[in-house]
Amino acid sequence: MLKVENLDVRYGRTHAVHGISLDVDEGELVGLIGPNGAGKTTTLSAIFGLVHPSEGTITFEGHSLIGRAPEEIVGLGIALVPEGRHIFGTLTVAENLQLGGTPRKDRAGFQTDLARIFELFPILKACYSRSAGKLSGGEQQQLAIARALLSRPRMLLLDEPSLGLAPRVIDLVFDALAELKTQGVTVLLVEQNAARTVAFADRSYLLRRGRIALSGTRDELVGQVDLAYAYLGV
Repeated sequence: MLKVENLDVRYGRTHAVHGISLDVDEGELVGLIGPNGAGKTTTLSAIFGLVHPSEGTITFEGHSLIGRAPEEIVGLGIALVPEGRHIFGTLTVAENLQLGGTPRKDRAGFQTDLARIFELFPILKACYSRSAGKLSGGEQQQLAIARALLSRPRMLLLDEPSLGLAPRVIDLVFDALAELKTQGVTVLLVEQNAARTVAFADRSYLLRRGRIALSGTRDELVGQVDLAYAYLGV
């Protein structure tokens, strides 16, 4: 479904990503883990058209993503939930959700999906008319995920969805991701919570200093790899 090959990304003299290759099959939840500065967010940004790679290819269902604007990539069926959520705090929850459906023309389908969103994240229904800026961090994260889902993506890119959240809210986010997987949404999940991500994802890639240091299935990584050791690179 998604194939990244020999991806290089530079910011001026800084070589952020060094020739990485990864793939995500339809229906999978794949983790992309690693410490700060490993290149995780840069990789997602390249996939979503926010940065231009210096080398390599990125294809989604046979379509090259190189050189496409983010709105074109949304049209192909990919949505991004960025680090820090980036919800519109001056707008209501309702208005933020409506923005998520902007690319769509099927209003009846949008209302059906909105009802499903409220089943997944009941707090958004309770806070529907409230200013999004008054929500807690966990509630804002739920809103950011919901807004992305309302574009009806076939693949969801999430960048550090558990960052700064309380443990019980992190549980809620991971439960929501598990439910989305049962609904057929393909997910590429960037997380610093390595142990939980490896145990949760079908497969994971560990990035260190812009390179893939390890990759494998849940069983391979949980059962055979000391991730703390791999992180330190000693």
